[in-house]
Amino acid sequence: MKLKSIIITLLLALAAGYGTSAQEPLKGDVFVPISKYIRQGDVQSLSAWFADNLEISIISSTNDSSKKQARQILKSFFDDHTPRAFEITHQASSANMKYALGSLTAGGEIYQVTLFLSLKDDTYQIQQFKIERITY
Repeated sequence: MKLKSIIITLLLALAAGYGTSAQEPLKGDVFVPISKYIRQGDVQSLSAWFADNLEISIISSTNDSSKKQARQILKSFFDDHTPRAFEITHQASSANMKYALGSLTAGGEIYQVTLFLSLKDDTYQIQQFKIERITY
């Protein structure tokens, strides 16, 4: 019985410590949690992936921003354009960079999202976040 308790405790400890976060991006696809946070409009969780300074471009306004400023800019966008769906449509990578294009449905419109991430201290961080309205 004691061995069974130890095994259960170890399994629970492993399960609690397993997952993809900004602190453990090399264990899986970094775009899985990022996509989830965009789809949910969860700016707080998404901003954990932001570099200390990044370029954020929303429709036609581009800013070089601190993490805090970028969080506020994106929150304002999501407040006005509630996300309904987000899907990565293309991704590529090189040694220290990852790139993705995605399709965001928000506020009744469709947007193209471009993400550039770079590797810093064994952690991928968003260096550029761009949202463009798709016009047909």
